[in-house]
Amino acid sequence: MRQFVIDQLSDKERQAVRQHLRRTTDAGPIEDMFWLKLENDLLSEVQRSHPTCGPFYIAIELGDESVSFEFLVRSQSTLHCPCISYASPPQRDFILNFIDAMIEKLALKA
Repeated sequence: MRQFVIDQLSDKERQAVRQHLRRTTDAGPIEDMFWLKLENDLLSEVQRSHPTCGPFYIAIELGDESVSFEFLVRSQSTLHCPCISYASPPQRDFILNFIDAMIEKLALKA
């Protein structure tokens, strides 16, 4: 899986990340799993042509000492479809900008 991982988080940093993700993303299906929604202007042609598969998200998992951001764009309603794919360059930029802003806002020692 292609992902971006921030590891070696202290307990204090982990709690700050959790609170930040609760404010800025949607809750995922299990505890400490979050969904970062991709807005329509970021979707690929295939994703835009599959409105019933949307909304589209990337998964974020908060671990004991890390937080991982997947680069797989997922559908909330479908598991197997051509619209589920690795992030395009603009989608990757959006994810990385989200990560950079979080690191700066929370003053993480990443």
